[in-house]
Amino acid sequence: MKGIQKILKKNKYIKVKLKKTSTNHLELKAKINGVKGSFILDTGASNSCVGLDLIDFFKLDAQESDTKAAGAGATDMETQQSENNSLKIDAWKTNKCHLVLFDLSHVNTALTQHNAKKVQGIIGADILQQGKAFIDYNKKVLYLKRVKK
Repeated sequence: MKGIQKILKKNKYIKVKLKKTSTNHLELKAKINGVKGSFILDTGASNSCVGLDLIDFFKLDAQESDTKAAGAGATDMETQQSENNSLKIDAWKTNKCHLVLFDLSHVNTALTQHNAKKVQGIIGADILQQGKAFIDYNKKVLYLKRVKK
C-alpha cells in the first residue's frame, strides 16, 4: 500500500482523513462557501447534497428544481438546487460545486438512532469524479487530485 500512497502523492493527490461512524459510514469535514460542515461520503449518491434547512447557513443561492430525490428509504422528495458553490475538502477546492438541496431529516434520524452524529450533507459521486478520487477504506483515507490553478 505504501507504493500506491507514493504514486498518488507524486501525482498531486491530497490525502483526506475520514472518520468511520457507528453506522459504518465514512464522514469528513468540508467547507461550503467558507462554512464548515460535517458530511457523509457516499459513493452511491449521484449528487452531493445539503439539507434544505441549511440554505442560509451555507450561504447558498437556492433555485427551484423539478428533480425528485430518492435514497436511504425515502422517495419522491422535493428538491432545490444551488450551483457554482465553493467546496473545500482539506486542501482540495472547487468553485464549481452543484448541490441538491432536500430534507435530510430521515438520514439524520437514522444516524442518531444508531448513536452517530447528525450531518449537514452528503459528498457524492459528482465530487468524487471531479476530484478523481481514490478511497482507502482500510486506512480510512480519501485521495483527491489537486486542481491545477
